[in-house]
Amino acid sequence: MDAENPVNLENPAHRERLQFLKVPIDSIPPEQLEDTVYDLVNAKEGKNIVLLSIWDLLRARSNKEYRGFILDASLVVPISKSLAGGIRFLTGKQAIRYMPFDFVINLLTILEAREFSLYLLGGKLKTLKKTEKNLRQTFPRLHIVGRYAGSFKKQEEGAILEAIRKAAPTLLLVGKGVSGEEHWIAKNDKNLPKGLRLWCSDIYDIFAEHKKHPSRYVFDHGLEWIGYCMENPFRFLRIFIFIYYKLLLLFYWLFKRGKKNSV
Repeated sequence: MDAENPVNLENPAHRERLQFLKVPIDSIPPEQLEDTVYDLVNAKEGKNIVLLSIWDLLRARSNKEYRGFILDASLVVPISKSLAGGIRFLTGKQAIRYMPFDFVINLLTILEAREFSLYLLGGKLKTLKKTEKNLRQTFPRLHIVGRYAGSFKKQEEGAILEAIRKAAPTLLLVGKGVSGEEHWIAKNDKNLPKGLRLWCSDIYDIFAEHKKHPSRYVFDHGLEWIGYCMENPFRFLRIFIFIYYKLLLLFYWLFKRGKKNSV
């Protein structure tokens, strides 16, 4: 870090961490995101960033391994409108949600300003090559220090981890195609170098212009799930999970209300 742009180590948490349904969630104002990222970059250990949806939250409540991954994450960013609404309903607090694509773009912009580095892991080889080309054009001062396509064989994993360690990227961006998805980051946490790690499923398809991200209007109104369901009609069955989530909110609200009345 240079002397002209010091990191405020005395106040490293430029966000509010909320506990929601026993899962930690960070609320970060956009104007504080840069300081938050630089604090994480300056940390001695690797830092995992999670983009949390409502489905991820419910998975964290039922899957011990995934819950551990969320609890250990340095940054848990809400991306679902229903998640932000549930937090407001139970706590009265406003959780700031981010569109995944916008969050990644903001993160890369922040890293480019200090000429930090990036390693790309996941996606198909053709998609990854186009992603790298587009990123080099968009973020010329961001150093892409390596890439490896997803769907690699188990015996290749050791060599990939060694390549990542040698490259020592500021950010390891993992996308679709990697076995275990974000669990891959958790499983290999101790074998990865210091730096930021982020899983974002469709990010390479979007960067390679093979897929469009939801529009701002669609995202702001919480309608992005319609597009996902059109891609995979079985996702319509998640309506039952959504009903369960609403009932869970009601249960916690009644419990909280009953606890207050008993005091």
